[in-house]
Amino acid sequence: MDLSAINPAVLFASLIVAATPILLAGLGELVVEKAGVLNLGVEGMMIVGAICGFAVAVGTGSPALGFIGGAVGGAALSLIFGLLTQYLLANQVATGLALTLFGLGFSALIGQGYVGIKPPMTERLSFGPLSDIPGLGTILLRHDLMVYVALIAVVAIWYVLNRTRLGLILRAVGENHDAAHALGYKVVRIRLLAILFGGAMAGLGGAYLSLIRVPMWTVGMTSGAGWIALALVVFAAWRPGRLLLGAWLFGGITALQLNLQVAGARVPVEYLQMSPYVITILVLVIMSAKGGRALGAPAALGRSFHATH
Repeated sequence: MDLSAINPAVLFASLIVAATPILLAGLGELVVEKAGVLNLGVEGMMIVGAICGFAVAVGTGSPALGFIGGAVGGAALSLIFGLLTQYLLANQVATGLALTLFGLGFSALIGQGYVGIKPPMTERLSFGPLSDIPGLGTILLRHDLMVYVALIAVVAIWYVLNRTRLGLILRAVGENHDAAHALGYKVVRIRLLAILFGGAMAGLGGAYLSLIRVPMWTVGMTSGAGWIALALVVFAAWRPGRLLLGAWLFGGITALQLNLQVAGARVPVEYLQMSPYVITILVLVIMSAKGGRALGAPAALGRSFHATH
C-alpha cells in the first residue's frame, strides 16, 4: 500500500464534500425533531429530491433551479407525512417508513428516462488568490456554493434555536406540546412548518448527491444516506455544532476508504465500503447507552398532539 498517493489536503476537501448531503438532511431532521416530530422518511425525501433536482437541472440547464426543484420535491413529500401525522394522527414511525418506501419507488419510476444523462456542471466559487493558499485554499476555498450554504445553515439554525423567540417556541412545542397549546401557540401549524423545512433540507441533500457528489442519476443512489442523517441527529444530541462534526466524521471515513482503495490497501473492498456505516452505528450505540433523555432528546418526540379544548 502506497500511502504517499494520499494527499491530506485533497482528502480533507473530499471529506467536506462527502459530508454536505448528510449535513443538509441532518440539519432539517434536527429541526423537525426539535419540534417533537420523528420523521423516518429522510431517505425517501432525499431520493425524491435527488431525482427532482436532477430532472429540473437537466430540463432547464440551470443547477441553481435544480437545487430549488430538489428542495420543492423533498418538501412536497414531507407535506404528505405532515398531513397524515399532524391532522389524521397517523403513527409517525409507520408513516415515515412508508414515506421512504414510496420515495424509493416513485424516484425509480420518474427517473427511468434520466439514466446515463449528465447534468449541467455546477461551478465552484472563486476566491481569487486566496484559493491558491497551500493547504487552506485546497481544503476550504475551492468548493461549490452549496458547501458554504450548509456551513452557514449550521450557524443559522443554532442561532435561531438558541437565541430567538421562534426557536424558543419551537423547542417548547417539542418539549411539552400541551403547555405550548395552553399558551396559545398553534402546535400543529408549527410542527407542519418544521416538517416542510426538514423535507426541503433533505431534498437539497439529495439534489447535491445527483448534481455534484455523483453527477448522474441512478436508482437508489442515496444508499442509506438518509438513515445516516437520522443517526447523526442522535449522535449530535440534537445540537447543530455536533451534527457538523458527526457529518465530517462520516464524510472523513467515506473519503478515506476511497483513498485507501486508490492507494492499493490490501483490504477487501467490501470492508472498506461498509466501514462508514459500521463506525456510525458503533458511535450511535455508544452515544445512546444512557438513553434518549440523557442525550437531550425533546420530551414530546414522536408523540401525537390532539387539541381537546
